[in-house]
Amino acid sequence: MNTHARFLAISVSDWKAVLGIPVASIPRGEAFRLLTTIVEQRRFTQITFLNAHNANLSVADADFAAALRSFLVLPDGIGVDLAAKILHGAPFPANLNGTDFVPGFLRQAPAPLTVGLIGAKPENVEGAVRNFATQAPQHRFVLINDGYFTPQQEPGILERIASVRPDVLLVAMGVPRQELWIARNLTPQHCTVPIAVGALFDFMSGAVPRAPELVRRMRLEWVFRLTIEPSRLWRRYVLGNPLFLARVLREKAMQRLEA
Repeated sequence: MNTHARFLAISVSDWKAVLGIPVASIPRGEAFRLLTTIVEQRRFTQITFLNAHNANLSVADADFAAALRSFLVLPDGIGVDLAAKILHGAPFPANLNGTDFVPGFLRQAPAPLTVGLIGAKPENVEGAVRNFATQAPQHRFVLINDGYFTPQQEPGILERIASVRPDVLLVAMGVPRQELWIARNLTPQHCTVPIAVGALFDFMSGAVPRAPELVRRMRLEWVFRLTIEPSRLWRRYVLGNPLFLARVLREKAMQRLEA
């Protein structure tokens, strides 16, 4: 956490660790301002979002956990909020899930940015580029590649990213592939801020529907997603959510024993 604090000029008190992963505990507006400053100062900063599923994966995958510790991690969803209450006595100030945070940041950012997109199915990343350009016309959106490329194609893709040199690079390859790919391949010569965005392009293109606004306000979007993609998501939510809670409660018990 001290490394994060020094690098990003955020005080240590603004971090809450969830299952060993430091997560920034800042309001939405402050997060927007922080990201704006990072881009303006061209400080290479990897960004991702931690939810219960990602936290579970980090426990089981040491490489993924190590990669996450090099990222600016933002809180995503009711699961990590509950974990913050249990482990630290207070929730996060805001739910900064990438599906809302990234489009929101781009819409409000007045200075023109170059934004690269890589990942997802070809038709979904193409649709995301079109809709981003409509929602935030002040920026230049560049389709780098879809997410279906071979190891042999990767050097050419990295060269293309470096030639575009986007201010922001949105990487939608799924967890943990996207974070590991960013950590292993991207440098300040490629872009300023790579952001791991999961299924964002699927939502932005309209290929996958978002939950109704009321459901999102109730913080039950995961239930909506489970109903529309049960075969893909049942293990993540039906098994994963109780496992995450059990791990958080065990960590709390360990804190009490060590106190």
